[in-house]
Amino acid sequence: MDRDAICRRLAQQVVALMTENRASLASVPDIKLIYANAPCARTPVMYKPGIIILFQGHKTGYLGTSVFHYDASQYLMLTVPLPFECETFATADAPLAGISLSVDSLTLQDLLMDIGDDDGFQPQPQTRGIQSSLLTEEMLCACERLLDVMSSPRDARVLGRQIVREILYHVLVGPCGGALMALVSRQTQFSQIVRALRRIEHHYTESLSVDLLAAEVNMSVSAFHHNFKAVTSTSPLQYLKSYRLHQARMMMLHDGLKASAAAMKVGYESASQFSREFKRFFGVTPGEEISRMRAS
Repeated sequence: MDRDAICRRLAQQVVALMTENRASLASVPDIKLIYANAPCARTPVMYKPGIIILFQGHKTGYLGTSVFHYDASQYLMLTVPLPFECETFATADAPLAGISLSVDSLTLQDLLMDIGDDDGFQPQPQTRGIQSSLLTEEMLCACERLLDVMSSPRDARVLGRQIVREILYHVLVGPCGGALMALVSRQTQFSQIVRALRRIEHHYTESLSVDLLAAEVNMSVSAFHHNFKAVTSTSPLQYLKSYRLHQARMMMLHDGLKASAAAMKVGYESASQFSREFKRFFGVTPGEEISRMRAS
């Protein structure tokens, strides 16, 4: 079976699991299925760290001046939470179908211990928080087995973790391996920025200044600005603002909060300022955005 045929079969499995057999869908730790049967115009999104593998349809990501394409030929990897803009290409006849894999640091460390001091394993250092690379046949074969086990709770429980580990291994020894290595390294500028991003992730409702964040990772303010932008393609203050806006949007969508309540929860003192910045960022008012997301 050729590569295109494998991708079509995997896409059909994802669609079936998400639409026809959802009741029997067995979960595998760190794995989520991706499915959309309609296009979505370019819109701001906040992706969590992970690996996105598509078998059908495609997406285009926009981060600063960089453009990323990911489809059945290229996977996308994010090593930090990144706010960027994304455009989805999908139809009812050819829906978007794929998987999202969260990167577990313990599994990653375990893989590195097994690889050991192998001279052939020399990943190139990476400083950016987003990468795309060729989707290999080895990864496709592992994805095929992963989707097979997700139709059986016992198979998923017994075999799922090992197949996820195998996919992670192929990413680790591929072109994006250096970015994964940086996640578990404690001595690089990338890892210092990751610490700052985790601080924002867990304390975004608090008053966080650039001076404070820089001091916590032992960098000067100028060095912190430079390295932060190298990883995220944005400034620390702009990142914090976009993170708060995305969190507020999720609170309104999933928790049913009104815009004013969500604004207060994410650290805004003024509801009117929140509404202005929300419309400037998303292009619509909070109410219009929630209506759009619920409709889609």
